[in-house]
Amino acid sequence: MGFFVCGMMGRFRDSMNDLLYKTGTRVRHSIKDEWGIGEIIENRAGTITVFFIGAGLKTLSDAYSHLLIEIPKKDSVHPVLDNLVVINKSKEISYQSLPLSIEIFLDKMPNGFYGERFLDEERNYKYEAHQLSQEILSKDNFSELLLNNNYEEITKRALSLVNKTNLIFPQEKMALKDGLKKPDLESEFSKTLFDLLYGENELKDRFEKFIFILEEIDALKWPIASYFLYIHFPEKYMFVKPNITNKAAELCGWNIKYKPKPNWPTYESILKLSNYIFFELSDLKPRDMIDIQSFLWCIEPGKK
Repeated sequence: MGFFVCGMMGRFRDSMNDLLYKTGTRVRHSIKDEWGIGEIIENRAGTITVFFIGAGLKTLSDAYSHLLIEIPKKDSVHPVLDNLVVINKSKEISYQSLPLSIEIFLDKMPNGFYGERFLDEERNYKYEAHQLSQEILSKDNFSELLLNNNYEEITKRALSLVNKTNLIFPQEKMALKDGLKKPDLESEFSKTLFDLLYGENELKDRFEKFIFILEEIDALKWPIASYFLYIHFPEKYMFVKPNITNKAAELCGWNIKYKPKPNWPTYESILKLSNYIFFELSDLKPRDMIDIQSFLWCIEPGKK
């Protein structure tokens, strides 16, 4: 009889846990405040697996499940959890909390965004390219060149900007240069680049038109697709280098919906991640996405 009762009680407890701790429920730990807000990833076989913003994946047995407290819906919103990468327990996730990322960054870059090493190695040359872009592709200058159908000069200036930094691989630079040798594509590229930078339509439409032209000239790569927005308007837009961006997103636990071929949903998600990081790093006083892109480059553990 005792075994029967214990079995019934065990099944009742499991049933209650299933009801209380459904997958996707937002919770916090009643003792580990530093773990922050979490989301239940799995509730199975007497254990509950939770992804916590401050600690990554944690697995709790039934004996400790009572320490999880469900968060009211109005308080459960969090950018990382709202964009959480799909977690496959068979694959180790390399998530690291933002405080740890900041610690890694500051260890590599003493005095952060304003330190001498950061300025010399990461910021100054990118900002110089930004200043050049503002000069040679200003709206007035660009408009005048278009009015005079001087597409050769526009593409010449665009290529000079690409060559100003080492952000784009040499073979990708060459692909862009070769593609722009065709006069009809040269003019279309010039008009679409102007629209990308200064058009009044939604960014989604302008970005998609630009990547269409890049595909036409056989130069459709993420670095080229994102470079001009980033260099010209670093206060708003992010540069995308696939390996680095994917690794940084994984470290942040953020699903950027990545696809190798440049596309709007991925870029939109990268912009959301970048703005989240910018906001969260307010104590370090980042100036723009040049700082954020460099931060994401630096936070991988073990990178020199």
